[in-house]
Amino acid sequence: MTATIIDGKAFAAHLKEDVARKVAILKKDHNLTPGLAVVLVGEDPASQVYVRNKNKSTVAAGMKSFEFLMEDTVSEAELIEKVKELNNDPSVHGILVQLPLPKHINEAAVIETISPEKDVDGFHVINSGLLATGGKGMVPCTPLGCLMMLKDVLGNLSGLDAVVVGRSNIVGKPMAQLLLNESCTVTIAHSRTKNLPEVVGRADIVVAAVGVPELVKGDWIKKGATVIDVGINRIEKDDGKTKLVGDVEFASAVNRAGAITPVPGGVGPMTIAVLLQNTVTAACRQNGIDEPA
Repeated sequence: MTATIIDGKAFAAHLKEDVARKVAILKKDHNLTPGLAVVLVGEDPASQVYVRNKNKSTVAAGMKSFEFLMEDTVSEAELIEKVKELNNDPSVHGILVQLPLPKHINEAAVIETISPEKDVDGFHVINSGLLATGGKGMVPCTPLGCLMMLKDVLGNLSGLDAVVVGRSNIVGKPMAQLLLNESCTVTIAHSRTKNLPEVVGRADIVVAAVGVPELVKGDWIKKGATVIDVGINRIEKDDGKTKLVGDVEFASAVNRAGAITPVPGGVGPMTIAVLLQNTVTAACRQNGIDEPA
């Protein structure tokens, strides 16, 4: 068996097209242009590239893009003041503070300052609570992107056995909650789980988000299972060069899975696409407008 490769790049491109279509409708019918504000603290090269891509994608979708670059010496109070300013700006519907932040800044305090309605990253405790209780909040981008791909491949997920390897607040926990909301039977596993190969081996759905290169081996995977690999790890090859790998040993897993995401080109492209979708959702909710179908 050779697995179907889930093309996250193509899926994200279609989602961005759909977002642009919705934005055009909101402009025409409601004179509403969704706006996304991104705050970047410091000069981390990877974060700079990511923010640049977000800006480019936001503008391409017809939305307003606001960028705020702050020195890594900025105080926590100054950053929080900027977030409060954006909370009160009616042209800004989504706020994203790029993580990680410098060590002298309390990330939780900054995230909790963001208005839950504008928290398009879905990290605020109110949004986490709404997700856990089946409420209507903002959902973290990466897990929501994973769910979209799973439903595209499998359709109805009800009754399927799902294992999420990873327990972070950013991916693992919200991913498990989303799957539970789809009526899956969900197990949260991690690097310390006893008999991890056996736990993974019974799953119809495996979502690997633990941050350990190729932790999940191909022979752990149940034949025909759908595998979503969230991990992005840079490892050094024998020739001294580096390459990106996921949390799943792709070369062996592709021979057992029914469908699998590659790294790169799988989950990664979905994150920005879902961020744009979340911004549209937030703009509609803040203005009491039904989101275009």
